[in-house]
Amino acid sequence: MCKLRILTGLIVLVLTTHMFAQRDVNYDESKVPEYVLPELLKSSDGKKITNVKGWEKIRRPELMELFAREVYGRTQLDKIDVSYELLTENPKALNGKATSKQVKFIFSNGKKSIEAILLMYIPNEYKGKVPVFVGYNFKGNHTTTLDTTILYSPVFDLIKDPVLERGSQSNRWPFDKIIERGYAVATMCYHDIFPDKPELKDHSIISLFPGYDSKVTAPDEWQAIGAWAWGSSRIVDFLETQKCIDTNKIAIMGHSRQGKAALWAGAQDERFRVVISNDSGSGGAALSRRKFGETLSIINTAFPHWFCKNFSQYNNKEELLPIDQHQLLALIAPRKLYVASADKDQWADPKGEFLSAYYAGPVYQLYGLSPIKTDKMPELHQPIMGDVGYHIRAGVHEVTDYDWKCFMDFTDKHFKN
Repeated sequence: MCKLRILTGLIVLVLTTHMFAQRDVNYDESKVPEYVLPELLKSSDGKKITNVKGWEKIRRPELMELFAREVYGRTQLDKIDVSYELLTENPKALNGKATSKQVKFIFSNGKKSIEAILLMYIPNEYKGKVPVFVGYNFKGNHTTTLDTTILYSPVFDLIKDPVLERGSQSNRWPFDKIIERGYAVATMCYHDIFPDKPELKDHSIISLFPGYDSKVTAPDEWQAIGAWAWGSSRIVDFLETQKCIDTNKIAIMGHSRQGKAALWAGAQDERFRVVISNDSGSGGAALSRRKFGETLSIINTAFPHWFCKNFSQYNNKEELLPIDQHQLLALIAPRKLYVASADKDQWADPKGEFLSAYYAGPVYQLYGLSPIKTDKMPELHQPIMGDVGYHIRAGVHEVTDYDWKCFMDFTDKHFKN
């Protein structure tokens, strides 16, 4: 009965928060305020950036500093020891199509350690090195498949939320289709890196770094999204030890809040050669200045542990931000960028996501690459497949087989040709 009361209370809290968030939300394009985007190719001292050298030496570092200071917080540069333990290996996974591996990551500062479990599938049919998709799952590796040998993350003993059934989110991870296209997959539950509750920060990897204080948070201190981005790079560190993985062909795919983290990871780590954002919305691909759907005020109130404290000073003042999300997407150049939206997911502002990808184009042009060429959104299911890609599909906030088909078509174009 006690557990039932707790669960009921959580449901009421979630519904109340959702109802609060829905008030005064703009879904009317005619009510989008007039806005001027901050300059992409003009330095802080007013100098026009006209070539790759100027971008890489002047403007790109300026933007990286602004996003770290004002949005995501500063990623710690101190090294944390990481060791790996192979837990299982099954060469006959997915009816013999793949070899699965479960690898425990042990992060340690010598006094305290945090464990995470990586689930990998590597195609058996393809010889030599294979490209790989990296991405977090939301509810545990066991929810991505019906395979009864897939382990539960120890973090769920800490979170105390109802644990979802095995395979309950397998629709988001079509492993068979990905393997058949010749890609490996490396996925980890995002809670393993930072349990997605503000009161559990002490159990995140952030707590391992020098200077961490659970009672004091600096205005530019990194939070959950910064930690998840850091964790994605640690997955790449491990992949570099695997002879079967082509480390020149690593793609990161993130959905929703993990789309935000994937973009920040892609901006910081050039080993991600393709960066894919799916329905990432506010603080992800969508332009903040449009104030459409989920705004900065809503997201910073509902999820105060995602972004650094400085970001909240722009609640209801998006026009004062010195940056906007098209500049984040431009930081991924010259590596390949793909943004995906869904027409029923107005909360994530599909048009704002598309325009952000469009306005990142001038930096891709500096490199002689193909940007999105028009600010007119494509029709449903008409993907754009240049060096910057985009699609909008019918449906809701989700990852579907159609999304994965487009992701793999895009990576095929850049990895296999």
